[in-house]
Amino acid sequence: MDLEHLVGQKLLFAFHGKETPSPEIVNAFKKYSPSGISLFRSLNIGTLVQLKALNESLQRLARELGLPLLIIATDQEGGQLMAVGDGTPLPGNMALGATRSKELARKAGEVLGREMAALGINVNYAPCADVNINPQNPVVGIRSFGEDPILVGELAAAMIAGIQSQGVAATVKHFPGHGDTASDSHLGLTTVPHSRERLAAVELPPFLSALKADAKLVMTAHLGIPSIDGPDAPPATLSPNIINGFLRRDLGFDGVVVTDAMDMHAIRQGELLRKDSLRAAKAGADLLLVTSDPMDQTRAYEALLNGAQSGELGIDELQASVARITRLKNWLTENASTPDLSVICSAKHMQVADEIAEKSITLVRDQNKYLPIKLKSGQRIAVIIPVPQDLTPADTSSYIQPKLAESIREFHIQTDEFKIPYAPSEQDVVAALNRIHEYDLIVVGTINAYAEEKQAEIVRKLLGMDKPVIVVAMRLPYDLAAFPQASTFVCTYSILQPSMRAAARALFGFREMTGQLPVSIPGLDEADS
Repeated sequence: MDLEHLVGQKLLFAFHGKETPSPEIVNAFKKYSPSGISLFRSLNIGTLVQLKALNESLQRLARELGLPLLIIATDQEGGQLMAVGDGTPLPGNMALGATRSKELARKAGEVLGREMAALGINVNYAPCADVNINPQNPVVGIRSFGEDPILVGELAAAMIAGIQSQGVAATVKHFPGHGDTASDSHLGLTTVPHSRERLAAVELPPFLSALKADAKLVMTAHLGIPSIDGPDAPPATLSPNIINGFLRRDLGFDGVVVTDAMDMHAIRQGELLRKDSLRAAKAGADLLLVTSDPMDQTRAYEALLNGAQSGELGIDELQASVARITRLKNWLTENASTPDLSVICSAKHMQVADEIAEKSITLVRDQNKYLPIKLKSGQRIAVIIPVPQDLTPADTSSYIQPKLAESIREFHIQTDEFKIPYAPSEQDVVAALNRIHEYDLIVVGTINAYAEEKQAEIVRKLLGMDKPVIVVAMRLPYDLAAFPQASTFVCTYSILQPSMRAAARALFGFREMTGQLPVSIPGLDEADS
C-alpha cells in the first residue's frame, strides 16, 4: 500500500444512512480508503433485512474501489446496549454475573456472534470487562459482569470464545478498566486514581483472561491513570505508556487496538481533534473510531497523513499497525460464516435468553414473607415503574417499554400498571400515591433509584403506607441502599422481556430465585443477603 492507503486503513468511520451508503461516506471511501465502518442504532439500523442489505452494499462498494474487506462493527453487548434492537434480547452482562455460569456466557457469545454474522457485521464491540466496583459509576453499571475480577475475567473469556466461534471478532473493553469511575468519559476526562498494585489486583485480571481467550481487539478507555502517566495523565487512548508499554510490551498483546469513539469529550474536539488523533496513533492505537462528521474524518486522516509524511508517525510503526489490521481481516475472511436471518430470535436463541433471565433473578431479602405472591381473585396489584431513558450515550434503554405489569398479569388478572418519569417531580409522586390506595399489593420497579433521589423518594413513601410492597430493581442492585427499609427486594438486572417474564414467574413461586448478587450493596448486612 502507498502511504495514503496505509493511513486510511487506520480509520473507522460512521455515517448517517440506512438504505444505502450515504453520498458523504461514498466520497470518504474514495478519498480516504478507511478500514471500516461503525454502525449505530440511531444512524444506521432499522429492520434486519435493511441492515443486512446495507452491510452488503458497503462491502460491495469496498470491492468496487479495490479496498480490502471492510471491518463492519457495532455495540451488541446485550442488556442496556443493543445496537441491533431486533436481536435476541439477552439480559446482559450483570445478569450473567448473577448466574455465575461460564457456560451461559459462552452461549450468549455464540448468540451474539451468530446474529452479527447473519447481518454481515464482523466485529462486535463486546464484551465489557470492566470491574464495576463503584456504585456511582454512571457509564458501566450492568454492562459489567460484576465486582469480582476473577468472575468478570472468566465470564468475559467465555463470551469471547462464543462470539469468535462464529467468525466474528470480539473486542474487550474498556482498557485498562472503567469500573471504578464516578463520571462518564463521554462527557469529559475522568481518572482512575489507583496504584499499579491495585490496578494489577482489580482492573487488569479480566483483561488478562480476555487476552488468553484470544480476543482479537482491545478497546481503550478515555480515562487517565496517574499512577502510570503522572498527575496530568492523558486519556489511556492517547498514552504510549498504557498502549505500547502496558498493553503491548508488558501484557504481550499483538492484536488490534481500537480507540473508544473519538467524538467523546474526554478527547479534544474541533481542530484539536487533529492533534489527539495523531497522539492516539503514536501511542499505539491501530484503529481510530471516528465520528460521522465528515470534517472530523478529514481531520483524523490529514493528521495521520501529515504525521507520517513528516516522520512524526514512523513508517515502521505505521506498517506494523496496518499489518495487525490485515491479520485481523485475514482471520475474518478465513472464519466468515453467513447464517440465515432466521437465526435471529430463533427458538434456540430465545431459549438462551430465557435461561439467563431465569437463573439471574435474585432474591436479596423477603423479611415479611410476601413471596410467593398469593392473592384472592378479587384482590388487586398495582405495578409502578419508571419510564426508561438513556442514562448515558452507551445506552439503548429508551427504546424499551418494560412489560413487568403485563408479565405479572399472566398470573393475576387484576393487575394495573402506573408509569412514572425516571426522575419524577413532586407532583408525579403525589399523583402516583393517590392512585394506589385501593390496591392490595404494590410492586414497584426501579431503575437506578440509588442515583435518582426523586425515584427513591416515591419508593420510601410507598414503603411508609400500610400495604405490602415488593421492590424490583430492574437495573442496578444498589437501589436497596436508597431505601434499606424495603422488606422484599428482588433484582432482575435487565428491563428486557425475558427478565420481566422470569421475574413474574419467580414472584409467584413458579421458579426458584437462584441468582447471586454480582456486586455489593452499600450498607447491606452480609447476613441479610
